[in-house]
Amino acid sequence: MRPNVVLSVEELSTHLFTADGVLRAVDNVSLRVHSDEMVGLVGESGCGKTMTALSILRLEPSAARIISGRIYFDKRDIVQLSHEEMRLIRGGRIAMVFQDPMTFLNPVLRIGDQVAESMVLHQKISEAEAWERVLGVFDQLGIPSPDRVASGYPHQLSGGMRQRVLIAMAISCSPDLLIADEPTTALDVTIQAQIMEVLKQIRTKLKNSLLLITHDLGLVAEYCDRVYVMYAGEIVEHADIFSLFENSRHPYTMGLLSSNLSPDKRVERFEAIEGEVPNLIYLPSGCRFHPRCKYRLDICHKERPPLFEVSEGHAVSCWLAGEKHTE
Repeated sequence: MRPNVVLSVEELSTHLFTADGVLRAVDNVSLRVHSDEMVGLVGESGCGKTMTALSILRLEPSAARIISGRIYFDKRDIVQLSHEEMRLIRGGRIAMVFQDPMTFLNPVLRIGDQVAESMVLHQKISEAEAWERVLGVFDQLGIPSPDRVASGYPHQLSGGMRQRVLIAMAISCSPDLLIADEPTTALDVTIQAQIMEVLKQIRTKLKNSLLLITHDLGLVAEYCDRVYVMYAGEIVEHADIFSLFENSRHPYTMGLLSSNLSPDKRVERFEAIEGEVPNLIYLPSGCRFHPRCKYRLDICHKERPPLFEVSEGHAVSCWLAGEKHTE
């Protein structure tokens, strides 16, 4: 029996309107996150992962607009909520760890004040009480000398410590859903492992759900329960983690796996995915991956494949997985 659904994104399309044309950053995307579950959203840079997360939080940029679809959280379609209603959910019920701490930390405000702000807003406590809770969260995350760090400024911390501060901000109100957008980008391998262990421990303690956005399949394999693979604004495959790694069916997913380092096998030569990610304004006809696919069929040039369910909980957007292989 499946646990409760915390987040349900249904046929979401978020487009950016630019001088060059309409950029279909998120195109008919559906995904689900259940309670006490970690779900991976994987794909190359520019495939629409971050825009999906920003749409869920209703933080899409001014040039972007959600043109269709629904985003259900706590049985409410947050696409229909007002700015004020979303403000009460964002940070309190749904929180996000962004990938660049220096972009999202104010350089002229004390770190402790920035973390405490969300607690004051969502939990209706005094600034003094919020400050004490900040110190407790810092201690929980293994931040040394919590009082000194809280009294300092972002430029005084290392990259790994700034990322822990962003995590502290995100979990300060014990959200039901945490979205981590490339949380280990630009960090060395040791610090990456520490950050991921922190996120794992948080999920265990808070029993919340986590949507991990990454291009690193190694992280997904180690920490996630299920995974969605995204390409050119679309979901091309989704499955539980074991099915995806043991029996991936989409050529793009197979390409990602074959180009990924693994301690379990010796690789003399990596197989790169030929070609480039398409411009999301000028998308190819038919399957969006067909110009790069070595298994392409005639139909791939002409018709976009639907998601075929190849086994329970495992779906693939590829004509090779369906019954219709030829004209």
